Amino acid sequence: MAKEHKSSVWNHIIGFILSVVLTFIAAFIALQTDFSSNIKMWIIGTLAILQAGIQLFMFMHITEKSGTVNIINIAYSVFLALVIVFGSIWVLTSGHAAH
Repeated sequence: MAKEHKSSVWNHIIGFILSVVLTFIAAFIALQTDFSSNIKMWIIGTLAILQAGIQLFMFMHITEKSGTVNIINIAYSVFLALVIVFGSIWVLTSGHAAH
């Protein structure tokens, strides 16, 4: 059990470092590059998906349990993330009409 705990601590440390590095890369891309807005969004979106995957494996221990419960939880999480992202985009872009 102690070996699993030590491994878990290292997974958390590595996951944290990778998450911070990806966040700084995204901030650098957004603030310091001359890429078009469209290219910046694609790069940052890709980094966000990569970071979500890292967090699933490093922090949420997605590989420790198997079965339908994990699949249902992942599917529900993806659904919630899509609703939040696309709902936010919809709300932010549809409020510009003057009445």
